[in-house]
Amino acid sequence: MLRGISPLISPDLLDALNRMGHGDEIVLADAHFPALTFNARVIRADGLPVDALINAILPLFVLDPYVPDPIVMMSAVSGDTLDPDVLERYRVAIERHDPRAPETNFIDRFSFYDRAKTAFAVVQSGEMAKYGNIILKKGVTPVE
Repeated sequence: MLRGISPLISPDLLDALNRMGHGDEIVLADAHFPALTFNARVIRADGLPVDALINAILPLFVLDPYVPDPIVMMSAVSGDTLDPDVLERYRVAIERHDPRAPETNFIDRFSFYDRAKTAFAVVQSGEMAKYGNIILKKGVTPVE
């Protein structure tokens, strides 16, 4: 066990976060997301909600401040709706660690899938909320 690292961060997730470079993206996917269809590097986080993972991950890296969309979620398909509580939970977790984080950008389902294909990894969570997927883009780690 390491100090200062959330017990929600598995060894595989810690390794992926460490190996990611600035500009790399990680998908925190809900339990319904077809992770292996879109990315070969899938890390399991069964039973964990995405906001808990955000709270565990963001102390370990910064969001990329040089792009307009370091936070991306999937928009609802036509005729469907997003649960505003999902965005609220995620934003609370994000802003806890980065109060100046930019707004969440929403993209259509197939654009989200394309981003998942090029992401560094997909974390398959236990999040049960519909449209509970989010992409975080890693920035340059500041020198303390």
